[in-house]
Amino acid sequence: MSDTKSTFEDLEIWQLARKLRREISTLVKTFPSEEKYRLSDQMIRASRSVTANIAEGYGRYHFQENIQFCRQSRGSLYETIDHLTVALDEGYIENIAFDDFKEKVFVIIRKLNGYIKYLESRKLNV
Repeated sequence: MSDTKSTFEDLEIWQLARKLRREISTLVKTFPSEEKYRLSDQMIRASRSVTANIAEGYGRYHFQENIQFCRQSRGSLYETIDHLTVALDEGYIENIAFDDFKEKVFVIIRKLNGYIKYLESRKLNV
C-alpha cells in the first residue's frame, strides 16, 4: 500500500533544486584540490541549503514560515551564482558552463518566486 500524502519531494521547485545540487557536486570535483575546503565547500553548502530550506519550510505547516524559508533558499541561489562567478574568474569553469549554470539558477529563482507568491496568496485566503 503506497502513501498518497504529498511531501516536499513532490514540489517541482525542490526537484529542480535537487538536480542543480547534484550538478554542482559533480562540478566541484573538477576543481583544484586546494579549493576542497574553500570554494568547493561553499558551493556545496549553498546548493544544499536551497533544497534543505525548501524542505524545512514545507514541514512548518505555516505559510509565513514556509515563505521565510523559501526566501532563504532564494538567497542561497544568489550565493551560488556568486560562487560560480568566482569559479569563472579563477579559470575553473569556462564561460559557456558559467552561462549554463547561471541560466539554471535563474529558472529556479523564477519558479521559487512563483511558489512564494502562491504561498502568499494561500496565506491571505486562510
